[in-house]
Amino acid sequence: MIKSAITLNLINSMSIGPWIFWHNLEESLKKAAELGFDGVELFTRSGSDLDANHLQDQLKHYGLKLAAVGTGAGKVLQGLTLTDPDPEIRKRAIGYIEEMIDFGAQFGAPAIIGSMQGNFSTGHTKEETLGLLAEGLSELEKTAKSAGVVLIYEPLNRYESNLINTLQSGSEFLERNHLEAIRLLADLFHMNIEEENLPHSLVTNAKQIGHVHFADSNRRPIGLGHTDMKSIAEALKESEYSGYISAEAFPYPSPDEAAKQTIKQFKKYFR
Repeated sequence: MIKSAITLNLINSMSIGPWIFWHNLEESLKKAAELGFDGVELFTRSGSDLDANHLQDQLKHYGLKLAAVGTGAGKVLQGLTLTDPDPEIRKRAIGYIEEMIDFGAQFGAPAIIGSMQGNFSTGHTKEETLGLLAEGLSELEKTAKSAGVVLIYEPLNRYESNLINTLQSGSEFLERNHLEAIRLLADLFHMNIEEENLPHSLVTNAKQIGHVHFADSNRRPIGLGHTDMKSIAEALKESEYSGYISAEAFPYPSPDEAAKQTIKQFKKYFR
């Protein structure tokens, strides 16, 4: 059965971005549980930023699961990517993501690689940069396998990455590099920019999809843009997708209203 999740940013120095709940762990978990979400997706400063036992207790208390952990803080706060020309920075990026993998694995949750994939820049070809990405992901895949979880890779839209922008190119990249323990993140916001046909792409690449981000065409909660959610929901059901659909959307018009809008739309299409 498809499960619902809501995003929670726990980095106090940040206050803008596509996360519904912010900063307060217990209050956010309480609200998520009361609204009927199945889990939460966390964005934290690092893998050691939270006490795992405390988080486990809180999740159990509110009847929630950890859906996934984001790694983007490695890029936002430390400037780390897997494709940086500097091998030392790439090494630090791998170490950071490994810490996030190990943290999430304590809850059976995967880590997500989005912005930390980086970009290719002047003086480097796309092929060379994709080679660096494949090297980094291959090493991280081993860590994930050892920890008993998959790793999630997210194709981003052209304004955020010039590497891999569609589910099809992501699937081909994973297959070409024999990355069998890595799954794709189907982010509906990015897909609205890049995909010719969202339902077709979801069905065609179904076996590679391991996580879905639930956001409308304008990155607001579903129902507040022009995404044809009915056809997307039908495609996910046809594909027998059974993972999380997680609201990585702006908290518009407020976190509480965005959360209510999200669960309303989730129930409309998946319950």
